[in-house]
Amino acid sequence: MGSVKYAIGVDFGSDSVRALVVNVHTGEELASDVGYYKRWAEGLYCDATANQFRQHPQDYLDALQECVSGVLKKVSPEVAENVVGIGVDTTGSTPGPVDKNGTPLALLEEFKENPNAMFNLWKDHTAVREAAEINELAKTWGGVDFTKYSGGVYSSEWFWSKMLHVHRVDEGVRQTAYTWVEICDWTPAVLTGTEDPKLMKRSRCAAGHKAMWHEEWNGLPSEEFLVQLDPMLAGMRERYNPATYTSDEIAGYLTPEWGQKLGLPPGIPVAVGALDAHMGAIGGGIGEKAMVKIMGTSTCDVMIASKDVIGQNLVAGICGQVDGSVVPGMIGLEAGQSAFGDVYAWFRDLLMWPLNVLGEEVGLSEEQKAQIRERILAKLSQEASELDPRESTVMALDWLNGRRTPFADQTLKGALLGLTLGTDAPRIFRALVEATAFGAKAIAERFREEGLVIEEVIAEGGIPSKNPFVMQVTADVFNMPIKVVKSDQAVALGAAMFAAVASGIYSNIEEAQAAMGCGFSRIFKPDPEKAKIYESMYEQYLRVGGSLEEELRTL
Repeated sequence: MGSVKYAIGVDFGSDSVRALVVNVHTGEELASDVGYYKRWAEGLYCDATANQFRQHPQDYLDALQECVSGVLKKVSPEVAENVVGIGVDTTGSTPGPVDKNGTPLALLEEFKENPNAMFNLWKDHTAVREAAEINELAKTWGGVDFTKYSGGVYSSEWFWSKMLHVHRVDEGVRQTAYTWVEICDWTPAVLTGTEDPKLMKRSRCAAGHKAMWHEEWNGLPSEEFLVQLDPMLAGMRERYNPATYTSDEIAGYLTPEWGQKLGLPPGIPVAVGALDAHMGAIGGGIGEKAMVKIMGTSTCDVMIASKDVIGQNLVAGICGQVDGSVVPGMIGLEAGQSAFGDVYAWFRDLLMWPLNVLGEEVGLSEEQKAQIRERILAKLSQEASELDPRESTVMALDWLNGRRTPFADQTLKGALLGLTLGTDAPRIFRALVEATAFGAKAIAERFREEGLVIEEVIAEGGIPSKNPFVMQVTADVFNMPIKVVKSDQAVALGAAMFAAVASGIYSNIEEAQAAMGCGFSRIFKPDPEKAKIYESMYEQYLRVGGSLEEELRTL
């Protein structure tokens, strides 16, 4: 048993942390466990009407300990003794303010209930104004356009927008914050005892895609640019080490304290962290000319290309092109949709409104309401799948949480058009599913327009494993087969692969992928007749979206 080695992948999602134990020789997944964010589950520190979504760092620490110690209880003690490394991925951009010791401000007594002192979840859109200012200045200040490797458009979902917004609205946080960190940097730092911002190893993935880091300008945007954006950003650049690291490198070694908390041997390597989609692409088997779609509440679409293929080309309208953000030595390209499964959840919850309000009056228990809520999407999917797309007048725009790609714009709103007195819930649901598929196709077309070839589409996440109707519509709209990754923990699997490389089991991530890859469970093949129908419907989606953008932006 001692000759068999294992790695742990830790995946910080929007609602919970997942831990996965993997055999590094075969890729066998021995066990997984989940720790939920308790404060987040209670709806604390969030205000959806203001697009504010904040998470308490203590939730991350508690859930991390819960899921790692929990998963190790499901395997033999010999397995824990033979874990060789830990890999960590997180949502992003999810940055938060820390003091000079690297302690998140919300862990300090005076800030423990202050949302501005917490981590700004990826979907927090309170910084729309700040993003607009960054974009305007980048194009007009007379120097280099620091957004050019970020698709030419900076987003309110990203690092600088969020930092600047919080510093403007909360003087106490601004005065106390030494710097800001992404949770994919902070978590490995905590596990390895390197929280000091001067020692913390920053992720190339997060820095390049979310903070405008690039080797061309030796790190972050220049001090001159940042101070011109707002004088309160003075000094922030020098507090962010210009050296960044890919996830095949070691962030540090597990401390005795955290080894005891988790039930792991101290001193094992912890890999440099990265964003969840990028590690998910690794776990899903990404290669050149493949698009990996991580499909859940939102989507992230990831591709890689050699430096020879990219050359000097700047792919406009995406979420960045970064050397080493996915596969070290390759250019990683990211795009995505700000809402995907969240669109369906919104419609489900809309339909639940009468039961939530009147449930007690008609004698429904909370358990009965929960059962109905659970069944709504399945029934909608079944009914909608039986409709002919040509027989409905309804169409939708999928920007309910703004648009991430192409060309980020979080001021946009969603829309439903073509409603009649004959429109029912399945027809609306089908239109919403088609809209999310059209939004996904627009991303693929943006890549193609810039000369990137897509020969393979790979899907992973909650949607591909749970909703075949959504996947079939997406395959029909793409007019391409879509392969579904076998593992339902592909993101954590990718993190475990990086742990195997950081620990020296493999010399590079390609070797780890070859040995630990999980393959595919299903392939959705397009229906030629529906694919033809969707060609014209997609063009209509583009026309209607283009004509309504300005109105939807100002609502």
